[in-house]
Amino acid sequence: MAKVIAFVNQKGGVGKTTTTINVARYLAEAGKRVLLVDLDPQGNASSGLGIHIRNLEKNLYHSMIMGLPTIEIILDIGIPNLYLIPAAQDLAGAEIEMVHISEREFRLYQVIRQVRSEFDYILIDSPPSLGLLTVNGLVASDGVIVPVQTEYYALEGLSQLLGTIELVREHLQPNLKIFGALLTLFDRRNRLARQVVEEVRRHFPGPVFDSVIPRSVRLAEAPSFGKSILDFDAFSKGARAYKSVVREILDREESERESVKVV
Repeated sequence: MAKVIAFVNQKGGVGKTTTTINVARYLAEAGKRVLLVDLDPQGNASSGLGIHIRNLEKNLYHSMIMGLPTIEIILDIGIPNLYLIPAAQDLAGAEIEMVHISEREFRLYQVIRQVRSEFDYILIDSPPSLGLLTVNGLVASDGVIVPVQTEYYALEGLSQLLGTIELVREHLQPNLKIFGALLTLFDRRNRLARQVVEEVRRHFPGPVFDSVIPRSVRLAEAPSFGKSILDFDAFSKGARAYKSVVREILDREESERESVKVV
């Protein structure tokens, strides 16, 4: 069964979608079968992988709201081991439509459950909010990775996010874990950025990835070409950083398997 990971931060501009795309791409490069679920109505993860969402006849909305079988909305995007469930603007109204649907917090869980055995990892790019779509992403997941921008106010709002995660854990998904905070948009020349890194490592109530994602022009340019950083500039600082993040994820998975064997 796939490990399902939601990338969540209600603040925009923290590198959440960039992180989801590139972690998915490097996991696929490592030989893992990966499904990226674009849960954001803006569809940035979809367009960042070269998909023109306005031209799509079917997307996540059609499965979450209209009950279309999941297999019918999965796209083969031409990258080995990497598949996509695209978003579209239809999702913008989904939160309103779900209000009167029974078990509305479990709609994405039901979508993913249909194909979970077909993948090693399912990664969810959540919208920059703590609304019903994001709650669906949390309920459907085994754990959460929180991209945290290394700038002033980095920790502002995280208490609200962590509170939401705790509520989901208490009432909807008791096995939900925080897989870690990932520091993004880091400029080592900036003293404040270095201080934020130290502050997050001290105060975040969960693991913090050793890898840090730098502020990078190449990372910012890649989505406009519909490419991951691996396909756009594999030797850039950003590419090396995301490769390191995925190495940490895979090492943790290996450690978990070894601990289960010991028990």
